[in-house]
Amino acid sequence: MAAPDTKEVFTRYARLKNDRSVWEGHWEEIAERVLPRSRIFTGELTAGDKRTSKLYDATAALACERFASAIESLLTPRGSRWHQLRSTDPVLNRDHDVRLWFDQVTSIMFGYRYSPKASFSKEMHEGYMALGAFGTGALFVDEHPNGGLMYRQVHLSDLFISENEMGRVDTVFRKFQVTARQALRMFEDGDLSDNLRKQAEDKPDDKIELIHLVCPRTDRDMSARDRRNRPWFSGYYEVKEQQLIEEGGFDDMPYIVSRYVTGPREVYGRSPAMTILPDIKMINEMSKTVIRAGQKAVDPPLIIADDGVILPVNAKPGAATFARMDGRSQAPIQPLYTGARVDIGLEMMEQRRKMINDSFLVTLFQILVESPQMTATEVLQRAQEKGALLAPTVGRQQSEALGPLIEREFAVLAEQGVIPPPPPVLEEAAGEYEVEYVSPLTQAMRAPEGVGILRTLESVQAIAAVDPSVMDNFNTDEITRSLAEINGAPQRILRDEEEVAEMRGQRQQAEMAQTAMNSAPQLADAGLKVAQIAEMGQQ
Repeated sequence: MAAPDTKEVFTRYARLKNDRSVWEGHWEEIAERVLPRSRIFTGELTAGDKRTSKLYDATAALACERFASAIESLLTPRGSRWHQLRSTDPVLNRDHDVRLWFDQVTSIMFGYRYSPKASFSKEMHEGYMALGAFGTGALFVDEHPNGGLMYRQVHLSDLFISENEMGRVDTVFRKFQVTARQALRMFEDGDLSDNLRKQAEDKPDDKIELIHLVCPRTDRDMSARDRRNRPWFSGYYEVKEQQLIEEGGFDDMPYIVSRYVTGPREVYGRSPAMTILPDIKMINEMSKTVIRAGQKAVDPPLIIADDGVILPVNAKPGAATFARMDGRSQAPIQPLYTGARVDIGLEMMEQRRKMINDSFLVTLFQILVESPQMTATEVLQRAQEKGALLAPTVGRQQSEALGPLIEREFAVLAEQGVIPPPPPVLEEAAGEYEVEYVSPLTQAMRAPEGVGILRTLESVQAIAAVDPSVMDNFNTDEITRSLAEINGAPQRILRDEEEVAEMRGQRQQAEMAQTAMNSAPQLADAGLKVAQIAEMGQQ
């Protein structure tokens, strides 16, 4: 099908670029004080330039780093399965083969996701940093050239987005620069302009600017499976020549755009750094003032009596300064104390630091770490509190970032043929899947459910000692499976319900056979006594 009109594409790109321009000064101001290495929103910076010249206090920068690390450890912790797949049909979820298949697929996804060539952990951490500083992060997920998955975090300065009527980002323009030689290699079969090909020969290392557009494809053949008829249009454009280089398509949106929070009628997100920016700027200025005050306290300015000193004054250690000594009680040179209170400045700075850390949720994240003496009950209560306070943030990230991410990964791996065929019962039902998050934070939020089950059983034990029949109220099999689900245990450790029933049947038969064997001698003795009594009666 026909690609979008190139002129309309660049008109829309210019409009989105203009709409975003109002944000750039704000982002640059934040980058200067929170994420200096990302200062490329306004003006041109040379690689290797010093970007911390305006930074006098690192509180916000450290808080943003801790924010990213904490979010990562709570949502997508490395080395653990933080989600699993299951059928949307509760009946199918009770099927053992279905559960094992979803468990196997989940393991495959984690294996490819955390492969060294995928760079998932590194790119996700950069995304969480961008989320804390700028409120918007974008992750590009695609097939690795050598198979598997590939992740790349897109810097916000290169991103231009638009939403659909549902508030979902459905259009992404990504600008980027490559050398002419790289462009020729990337788009060997593409429609490159003559000027670009000539530049690749004459000046192969000169940079050119390209645009990658991904948006819904409105005109396509639903029955066709080629890249030009997939739901999402993909096009690479040469900016200078305004020319389409290569056209393709995706089954799923490859750009995973997430926002921390959004304001009314705003497309780009807002961040903790934006909320606390006045305090960040204030503590930066206060740091300069306190530093100057400290310098004056350690090395104060001097007051010199008129005509008392033969200038210049040498203030170096062990130095000599010549002065007229006329017997007056006061020395000709004295330090000038202004009465400045450095301690008050330090106290005010500490207040600002606390507010900055609170905005980045650092204080909340450190609750459990800084209180190792807490009892198990207190730990549980703190975990519940943390889960409740972070629920809005977690919910948005799961809906905007993690959910689309997993769907995209599943689609790529399925196209590569590494996903095993589903069991017949699932294939016949054409069942869809859903994501269940089992991250530490999710488990903390579900902790009250598991605790409620265990406390109920503990409470009933006292009654069961008097009336054992009270335990008939409980479905112990369902309790076991619920606790396994709450704790995020893999499905493969649980036996199939039919297998459990068969084992119990065999155990019951074995017990009955053992009972019969144990009672056989008694029955034989009883039979013998009956025979003896009958014989005595006949006599």
